[in-house]
Amino acid sequence: MLELPALVTARDRHSPGLANQHMERRLTAALILAVFGCAPATSLRFATPRDAVVSTISGGTLLIVGGGSQSSDLVRHFVDLAGGPGKAHIAILPMASSNAVATGAEKKAQLDSLGASTFVVSITRAEADRDSVVMLLRMATGIWFSGGDQSRLTAALGGSAALREIHERYEAGAVVGGTSAGAAVMSDSMITGNQFYPGVAGPVDSSSYSRIARRAIEIVPGFGFLPNAIVDQHFIRRQRANRLFSVVLERPAFLGVGIDEGTALKVTGDGKWTVLGRGTVMVLDARASRITLPSQPALGATDVKVSVLPAGSTFDPETGRGSLPQ
Repeated sequence: MLELPALVTARDRHSPGLANQHMERRLTAALILAVFGCAPATSLRFATPRDAVVSTISGGTLLIVGGGSQSSDLVRHFVDLAGGPGKAHIAILPMASSNAVATGAEKKAQLDSLGASTFVVSITRAEADRDSVVMLLRMATGIWFSGGDQSRLTAALGGSAALREIHERYEAGAVVGGTSAGAAVMSDSMITGNQFYPGVAGPVDSSSYSRIARRAIEIVPGFGFLPNAIVDQHFIRRQRANRLFSVVLERPAFLGVGIDEGTALKVTGDGKWTVLGRGTVMVLDARASRITLPSQPALGATDVKVSVLPAGSTFDPETGRGSLPQ
């Protein structure tokens, strides 16, 4: 039997109103993978980049930061995307932090100093379904997810009315941003930070990624703002290439997006990507790769495209082509 890569459709799961309009395209993409997946006995051959990924057009903008300190220019750009000084109304969601009160207050002070009007929305899962919370978020022209542990964010917002409202604000033109854990939650499928080891029951929290292997990295549904991709953060600084390669080679329909500290991936409404900040974004593209069969002990691949994109670079996820700054 042909084993298709797992497609976690968190965008539909968290935004039921969007499910119908995306379902047909997702089924088409899965069928394309099934048809093109036939290959010699030693590998699977996957569809071309244009066939394997369906671009999503949205009215809003994403600003996905890989963690670490952010330059004043990067923070100011987020405020400008939210409407600019005097017009930006930004909701700060700090629940990923172990000290959400302090984290929310710190981000509020930073954004307020740049002329934004901000409010902290630190809520539990039970509170995330309240009409009062939804109405508060409805005022936002920008939403910011702070860093910490991304699993705390998904636990607080997954499947909630608040998350559905954030999706609606995004579709209506709001900017949605986040750093570190707030970056990891952006994609359909989310890296938790846990790993699986042979002979060990259950996932293990580890900062070392010493292998490229199948069933090595824990993946759960994210918030689905960036479809057909998986985001990794602190990427160059913490040497997480092995982790992202393992994830992408098991799920070649997804682009792997490794964002370094102090660096942002900006995704505009037409689906195009731009790199901002002081570091680089690495994109792993295995959509046209030949990958070892699941029955084989080692995970390997040929023809994997790797793009290393410094600030000023652009990338088209539909074609898989990037451009470097001139």
